[in-house]
Parts: sequence; C-alpha cells; structure tokens
Amino acid sequence: MKVFRFYAPGDVRLEEADEPHAGPGEVRIRVRACSMCGTDVKISTSGHQRIVPPRVMGHEIAGEVDEVGDGVDGWAAGDRVQVIAAIPCGRCDWCRAGVMTICPNQVSMGYDFDGGFAAHMVVPAAVLAVDGLNRVPEGVGFAEASVAEPFACAINAQELADVHDGDVVVVVGSGPIGCLHVRLARARGASAVYLVELSRERLDLAAELVKPDAAVCASEVDAVDAVLELTGGRGADVVITAAASGAAQEQALRMVAPRGRISFFGGLPKDRPTITLDSNVVHYKELTIVGANGSSPDHNKQALGLIADGSVPVHDLITHRLPLERVVEGIDVVRSGAGIKVTIEP
Repeated sequence: MKVFRFYAPGDVRLEEADEPHAGPGEVRIRVRACSMCGTDVKISTSGHQRIVPPRVMGHEIAGEVDEVGDGVDGWAAGDRVQVIAAIPCGRCDWCRAGVMTICPNQVSMGYDFDGGFAAHMVVPAAVLAVDGLNRVPEGVGFAEASVAEPFACAINAQELADVHDGDVVVVVGSGPIGCLHVRLARARGASAVYLVELSRERLDLAAELVKPDAAVCASEVDAVDAVLELTGGRGADVVITAAASGAAQEQALRMVAPRGRISFFGGLPKDRPTITLDSNVVHYKELTIVGANGSSPDHNKQALGLIADGSVPVHDLITHRLPLERVVEGIDVVRSGAGIKVTIEP
C-alpha cells in the first residue's frame, strides 16, 4: 500500500509500505478519509519534537474496521469509525478527574503512532483503552466524520469559555477551525457571531459558507474599532482567537466587554510565544482568559453527534477531496489558504 511518511523537516515521502496488521488489543481500519490541518503543514516543513521518523502522518481519521486483534470485543469488520487524535492515558490524576485534555502522558496519532495518510492503519490499544474509537452515526459520511477531531477541539474551547445563550461572540481567524467556531457558537445560542480575518480572500471564502452576522477584514479596517461599533461600544462577550497571532490575542483584550471571556485557542509560534498584556485591563474589566488544548474522547463523541443531528454541518467546509497520491497538493492548499478543509481519501 501507499503511505505518506515524515522523515525529516522538508523530507516527506509518498512511498510503498507493507500493510500493517492488528495485534492483541488493536483493530485495523481501512482509512476512508483523513483530513488535514495547519499542523500537517508545520510537521512537513519543520518537524515536531515528539515525532521519531519515519512516521506516517495524518491525525483526523475515519474509516472502516477490517481486522480485529485478539482480546478486542465490540468491534467487527465493516464498522464505520472515527479515531481520536490526542490519546490520554486514562490513569493519571487529571484523567481520573475528567480533564483528559491536560493529561501529562498524552500521545497522539500521526506523532507517536502511524497515522491516517495510508490505505490501512492500526488503531493502537491505547485508543481503545480510553474509548477513543467512535462509531460514525448513520447518515454521516467518512469525510465529515474525519472533521469531528478538529471540531472536538472547538467544543473544548467553547466549553471552557462558557459560550451560551445571548452571547455576542467574535471569532478571529477564518480558517477551518474559525468556521467551526462560528457555527458552534450559533449552536450554543450566541445572539451574534462576528468573524475577523486579515486576508480579504480568505474572509470572503469563509463568510460565504458560514454566514457570520458581520465579516471584518482586519487589513482594511481597525478590527477593534469595528467590533466596538458593531456592539454599540460595549464589546463582545466572548473573543476566540482561532489564529496563531500574538497581535490578535492583544487586540482581544480591547474588543471584549467587561466581564467578558477570551479564548486563546490558536497557539503562538515557538519562537514568538509571548505577547504584551495590559494586566490592568484584565483587572479592571474583570476579564477571564482561558487556554484550550486539544480535545478529549468525549468531545469527539459530542462532535459526531452535533454533525449527525445537523446542529453544526461540516460537509460544505470540505472544499478539497483528494486521493492519497495528491497529498502534497493538499498540503499546499492548506499552506496557501486556497480552501477551507482539505480531506485525503486514500
């Protein structure tokens, strides 16, 4: 079979490999869809400290069970499944307390285990041990199911920021995760959702799909002034920075209302991880700033449920569906921002 492997920064290869087989406690799946995100671009060009090459990439995975290892119950060939990406240990104090997203022993598909840019992939026992292999609901396609993984991360963030009925929400960043945040905020009862983006082309592409209440191009107008004008000077109840931008994080403090909540969703580049934060603004406005790190197995289940019942549609966010042979083209699409979501269908 063909696989797409990382060997070193700038050295990624589409090559032939032997099909893997399920060992004890494992299942093998026929991969039907593996979506891409910006992390795949970063890994292909810069690598990652946790990846020991060679490693098959891809962590947004859906497919069909086609082999069940010894000692595995409840799964059979033909079962349609989605696989979590971030795998908590299930045993540490954090996991036992129900906060698996900050498990210090977390491992990941496509990093510590071979991922989904392949025709077949083994789901490790560690995934099954934390109930991280999820059944794809009836009526949900494989490509849609693969988007459940990044969607689960958005659910975690909006739970932490307590997005609820009546909130005015600003989402900064119009990539696929920003689009998911817009739709999720609506599903959670937001009264208005505004989308902010530097690139006019990317903003127009996203706004046409997710229809925010207002779309603000931050390269053409002052985003803070625009949000304050939209809110009558009050500011937003919640600002989600779904972009790897320190400037966006700094601006969030100026566009949020008193007692507002800010989600630093997008991580900053490792060589520029700091911002200038006026702590007096946080102090006097009584603001809450929260981080958001990945998702738990339960968040993945929630994501599949919201996709299945139509609360948060994702099918139209998938702008590119490519065979595995064109995976490099897919990475270029993600890098350029020419589409919203790119899905590889091996």
